[in-house]
Amino acid sequence: MNLDFQKSDGLITAVVQDHATGRVLMVGYMNEEAFGKTVETGFATFYSRSRRKLWLKGESSGHKLVVKEISADCDGDAVLVQVEALGPGVCHEGYRSCFFRRLENGEWKVAEERTYDPHVVYGGKP
Repeated sequence: MNLDFQKSDGLITAVVQDHATGRVLMVGYMNEEAFGKTVETGFATFYSRSRRKLWLKGESSGHKLVVKEISADCDGDAVLVQVEALGPGVCHEGYRSCFFRRLENGEWKVAEERTYDPHVVYGGKP
């Protein structure tokens, strides 16, 4: 089986899940090079569409993702990357998961506490 990097302009969707709890932590994109680096190093590497370059998750924060297992979907255009998250959170806004908001009565609500202060980790004003 080969992954289909051509279907979506050279990218595949990468759903990142905590291998121990099953919680979805984030969704990113990988080009063929990012996927290769992920397999080679054992750390999740993505392609940043906004910066147009590879980025190792945790390169700024130290909150890296250790790959435990990779599965592909039936179309070969998405992967499920099960990881062990090193650090208190995956989200750059300071939460364990990027999916920290829930739709309640038609409004998006923050549904959990921050696990770290992003201003301390990344700098900038609070």
